[in-house]
Amino acid sequence: MLKRFPAKVSSAAELEAFQLEGLKWSVEHAFENNPFYREKLTAAGVTPASIKSLDDLKRLPFLAAQDLADGYPFALRSAPFSDLVRIHASSGTTGKRKVLCYTQKDLDDWQYMFARCYELAGLTREDRVQIAVGYGLWTAGVGFQQACEKFGALAIPVGPGNLELQTSLLIDLQATVFCCTASMGLLLAEAVNAKGLKNQLNLKKIILGAERSSNAALETMKEYLGVKEIYDITGLTELYGPGTGLSCRYGTGIHYWADHYILEILDPTTLEPVAPGEVGEMVYTTLGKEGAPLIRYRSRDLTRLLEGDCPCGCWLPRHDRILGRSDDVVIFRGVNVYPGQVDEVLNAVQGIGSEYQVFFDHHEDGRDYMLVRVERAKNGDALPDDKIMKQIVSGIKHTLMISCSVELVENGTLPRSERKTKRIFDNRKFE
Repeated sequence: MLKRFPAKVSSAAELEAFQLEGLKWSVEHAFENNPFYREKLTAAGVTPASIKSLDDLKRLPFLAAQDLADGYPFALRSAPFSDLVRIHASSGTTGKRKVLCYTQKDLDDWQYMFARCYELAGLTREDRVQIAVGYGLWTAGVGFQQACEKFGALAIPVGPGNLELQTSLLIDLQATVFCCTASMGLLLAEAVNAKGLKNQLNLKKIILGAERSSNAALETMKEYLGVKEIYDITGLTELYGPGTGLSCRYGTGIHYWADHYILEILDPTTLEPVAPGEVGEMVYTTLGKEGAPLIRYRSRDLTRLLEGDCPCGCWLPRHDRILGRSDDVVIFRGVNVYPGQVDEVLNAVQGIGSEYQVFFDHHEDGRDYMLVRVERAKNGDALPDDKIMKQIVSGIKHTLMISCSVELVENGTLPRSERKTKRIFDNRKFE
């Protein structure tokens, strides 16, 4: 299926041996060229010669975002400065940015992976790709643009925001593909609908990144923008950037590029592997990254591995959409609540709109309460309020084993954002 940007091996049967060679190289490269890794591996009793099989991966120590903060700015640098050609960085939880170094090979590998995403999405060299994501230190804008150019489609690097400019360029330049966050896509769709511009567009596909999106939001984008296909792209700055995986046209999960990194799905508490289909934390080990290799990097992102063959014909493995972050968990009445779990419940409810908010509050009676505020569906498609509320309450109870109250508001009244929309609010005070 992937002809122009195929995997480095031709089948799943060959992947294990390929990953083992990449693991051996990465451990040796980090050990020999990075004092932090050398100290960490030595403390764990591991040397490059220790790696005999993929099962030895579990012997390697974990890497966390705090390690990048403690070694700021060049904690993971494993190549001489003379070989580095770019820096990217993302915000850090400690206030210090996570700084990542890239060699030319790293950039080439990243563009190749990202171009593979465009190929999987069915783009051609005739496509015109309007890029409405951020440019700067972060990896988004330049990643989308350079991979588009490597693929051979026409890049239109607009950047985020400015709906008036986005819509005018969509019309004037007749872009066929739009790349953005889910929040930006929803804002654009609603603006186009409000101005009656749909018939002037030539959009065929949307590629979304950076945040989760509800089924209702996806359907709104398809209806208001006239697009037939919406794809979900994944990636994080520490792991090259966006473009390390993509959903296919069947929407049965995200194919990830296992010929460039090993993905483990581990229980966030025990750090032991979870079974396919069970939710766990995504842990990354790169196979050929020179500037800043990752060895068992805890991303804190949550998903589940998906088994079986995909109907699209791509044999590369799949994981589910990102369900949230392990450090974003809200503990409510002894239950861990992840944002993605609320998404899954609401996706099964008919008659609601694309936006919601969840509030956790502590009342004077000494108890904690959960309120789910949801928009009614657009265009009078909403079901009776009592039926919608019953579905949501029942879904939350069945999935999360907790009780909630529900408030319905008019469609379009909840906040929208051009970047990421905040939907979970924990207002409780903890001593």
